[in-house]
Amino acid sequence: MAILIKLDELLHQRRMTLTELAEQVDITLANLSILKTGKARAIRFSTLEAICQALRCQPGELIEYQEFEGSA
Repeated sequence: MAILIKLDELLHQRRMTLTELAEQVDITLANLSILKTGKARAIRFSTLEAICQALRCQPGELIEYQEFEGSA
């Protein structure tokens, strides 16, 4: 199983750069990059809220659960 972060897709749809989002959300570019690449271990609800507000999206548009084939 895996939690996928679809930040790249949303940024592309909104024609926004990661740098622009980092400035709007007031989060470092490094931390946002960690989230984007799926290497983050956790996300604060306040950060999730700020990202959703900046991208005008719902959390489910940003985060997706995907089950690996063959897992029980």
